[in-house]
Amino acid sequence: MTRQYCDCSIAAVQDVPLEFFMNCPVCNNAMITLELAGVEIDYSPDCGGIWLDAGELEVLSGDGQRAKNILASFKTDAAQKEKPRRCPICLETMDKAAASQSHSLLIDKCRKNHGMWFDKGELKALLSTFHSDDKNNIQKLLTEIFNLQDES
Repeated sequence: MTRQYCDCSIAAVQDVPLEFFMNCPVCNNAMITLELAGVEIDYSPDCGGIWLDAGELEVLSGDGQRAKNILASFKTDAAQKEKPRRCPICLETMDKAAASQSHSLLIDKCRKNHGMWFDKGELKALLSTFHSDDKNNIQKLLTEIFNLQDES
Protein backbone atom coordinates (compact mmCIF):
# COMPACT_ATOMS: atom_id res chain seq x y z
CA MET A 1 0.00 0.00 0.00
CA THR A 2 1.30 3.47 -0.87
CA ARG A 3 -0.07 6.84 0.24
CA GLN A 4 0.41 9.95 -1.88
CA TYR A 5 1.74 13.04 -0.10
CA CYS A 6 2.51 16.06 -2.27
CA ASP A 7 4.68 14.83 -5.17
CA CYS A 8 6.13 11.90 -3.22
CA SER A 9 4.87 8.55 -2.05
CA ILE A 10 5.32 7.24 1.45
CA ALA A 11 5.42 3.45 1.55
CA ALA A 12 3.19 2.00 4.23
CA VAL A 13 5.10 -0.20 6.63
CA GLN A 14 2.42 -2.59 7.83
CA ASP A 15 3.39 -6.25 8.30
CA VAL A 16 7.07 -5.66 7.46
CA PRO A 17 9.56 -7.41 9.79
CA LEU A 18 11.72 -5.04 11.85
CA GLU A 19 14.98 -6.31 10.29
CA PHE A 20 13.95 -4.63 7.01
CA PHE A 21 13.94 -1.17 8.58
CA MET A 22 16.97 1.06 8.60
CA ASN A 23 17.37 2.69 12.01
CA CYS A 24 18.09 6.36 12.44
CA PRO A 25 21.69 7.07 13.53
CA VAL A 26 20.43 9.74 15.95
CA CYS A 27 17.32 8.39 17.70
CA ASN A 28 17.73 4.72 16.69
CA ASN A 29 14.08 4.48 15.62
CA ALA A 30 13.00 3.01 12.30
CA MET A 31 13.15 5.42 9.37
CA ILE A 32 10.52 5.61 6.66
CA THR A 33 11.27 5.54 2.96
CA LEU A 34 10.13 8.39 0.75
CA GLU A 35 10.32 8.23 -3.00
CA LEU A 36 11.14 11.28 -5.08
CA ALA A 37 11.73 11.06 -8.82
CA GLY A 38 12.34 7.33 -8.49
CA VAL A 39 14.93 7.72 -5.72
CA GLU A 40 14.33 6.29 -2.26
CA ILE A 41 15.23 8.64 0.58
CA ASP A 42 15.24 7.53 4.21
CA TYR A 43 13.65 9.93 6.70
CA SER A 44 13.37 9.85 10.47
CA PRO A 45 9.99 11.28 11.47
CA ASP A 46 11.13 11.39 15.09
CA CYS A 47 14.21 13.62 14.74
CA GLY A 48 13.70 14.99 11.20
CA GLY A 49 17.00 13.70 9.83
CA ILE A 50 17.54 12.45 6.27
CA TRP A 51 19.79 9.64 5.03
CA LEU A 52 20.91 9.78 1.40
CA ASP A 53 22.53 6.64 0.01
CA ALA A 54 25.65 7.10 -2.09
CA GLY A 55 24.70 8.64 -5.43
CA GLU A 56 21.30 9.97 -4.36
CA LEU A 57 22.43 13.58 -3.94
CA GLU A 58 23.78 13.53 -7.49
CA VAL A 59 20.53 12.12 -8.91
CA LEU A 60 18.21 14.40 -6.95
CA SER A 61 20.19 17.55 -7.60
CA GLY A 62 19.57 17.24 -11.32
CA ASP A 63 23.18 18.30 -11.88
CA GLY A 64 25.46 15.33 -11.23
CA GLN A 65 28.68 17.24 -11.84
CA ARG A 66 27.70 20.07 -9.52
CA ALA A 67 26.79 17.56 -6.80
CA LYS A 68 30.12 15.76 -7.27
CA ASN A 69 31.92 19.10 -6.86
CA ILE A 70 29.97 19.77 -3.67
CA LEU A 71 30.85 16.32 -2.31
CA ALA A 72 34.52 16.80 -3.23
CA SER A 73 34.56 20.05 -1.22
CA PHE A 74 33.68 18.25 2.05
CA LYS A 75 36.63 18.15 4.45
CA THR A 76 36.85 15.65 7.31
CA ASP A 77 36.89 17.51 10.63
CA ALA A 78 38.38 15.24 13.30
CA ALA A 79 38.66 18.11 15.82
CA GLN A 80 34.91 18.75 16.10
CA LYS A 81 33.04 17.92 19.31
CA GLU A 82 29.73 16.68 17.89
CA LYS A 83 28.66 13.20 19.04
CA PRO A 84 29.79 10.48 16.60
CA ARG A 85 27.08 8.69 14.64
CA ARG A 86 26.98 5.22 13.14
CA CYS A 87 26.15 4.48 9.51
CA PRO A 88 22.69 2.91 9.35
CA ILE A 89 23.97 0.42 6.76
CA CYS A 90 27.35 -0.85 8.04
CA LEU A 91 26.94 0.41 11.64
CA GLU A 92 30.49 1.80 11.66
CA THR A 93 31.29 5.26 13.00
CA MET A 94 30.90 7.93 10.33
CA ASP A 95 33.25 10.82 9.66
CA LYS A 96 32.20 14.38 10.39
CA ALA A 97 32.72 16.35 7.21
CA ALA A 98 32.68 20.13 7.08
CA ALA A 99 30.34 21.01 4.25
CA SER A 100 30.98 24.74 4.32
CA GLN A 101 34.07 26.92 4.29
CA SER A 102 33.30 28.17 7.80
CA HIS A 103 33.05 24.56 9.07
CA SER A 104 29.73 25.51 10.69
CA LEU A 105 27.86 22.75 8.84
CA LEU A 106 28.94 19.20 9.72
CA ILE A 107 27.61 16.29 7.71
CA ASP A 108 27.97 12.68 8.84
CA LYS A 109 29.55 10.69 6.00
CA CYS A 110 30.03 6.92 5.95
CA ARG A 111 33.71 5.94 5.73
CA LYS A 112 32.73 3.11 3.40
CA ASN A 113 30.80 5.55 1.17
CA HIS A 114 27.38 4.06 1.88
CA GLY A 115 25.90 7.55 2.13
CA MET A 116 25.44 10.69 4.23
CA TRP A 117 23.34 11.66 7.23
CA PHE A 118 21.79 15.11 7.42
CA ASP A 119 20.40 16.24 10.78
CA LYS A 120 17.18 18.24 10.60
CA GLY A 121 17.80 21.37 8.55
CA GLU A 122 21.32 20.44 7.41
CA LEU A 123 20.36 19.44 3.88
CA LYS A 124 18.52 22.73 3.42
CA ALA A 125 21.51 24.62 4.85
CA LEU A 126 23.87 22.79 2.49
CA LEU A 127 21.73 23.65 -0.50
CA SER A 128 21.52 27.32 0.48
CA THR A 129 25.32 27.41 0.91
CA PHE A 130 25.68 26.46 -2.72
CA HIS A 131 22.86 28.73 -3.92
CA SER A 132 20.46 26.10 -5.20
CA ASP A 133 17.97 27.24 -7.78
CA ASP A 134 14.17 26.91 -7.63
CA LYS A 135 14.20 23.81 -9.85
CA ASN A 136 16.19 21.78 -7.34
CA ASN A 137 14.28 18.58 -6.49
CA ILE A 138 15.81 18.31 -3.02
CA GLN A 139 14.76 21.85 -2.13
CA LYS A 140 11.22 21.04 -3.26
CA LEU A 141 11.27 17.88 -1.15
CA LEU A 142 12.35 19.79 1.93
CA THR A 143 9.80 22.53 1.43
CA GLU A 144 6.78 20.41 0.47
CA ILE A 145 7.26 17.24 2.48
CA PHE A 146 9.13 18.33 5.57
CA ASN A 147 7.81 21.91 5.69
CA LEU A 148 11.27 23.35 6.36
CA GLN A 149 10.89 26.61 4.46
CA ASP A 150 11.00 28.66 7.67
CA GLU A 151 13.61 26.57 9.50
CA SER A 152 17.00 28.10 10.12
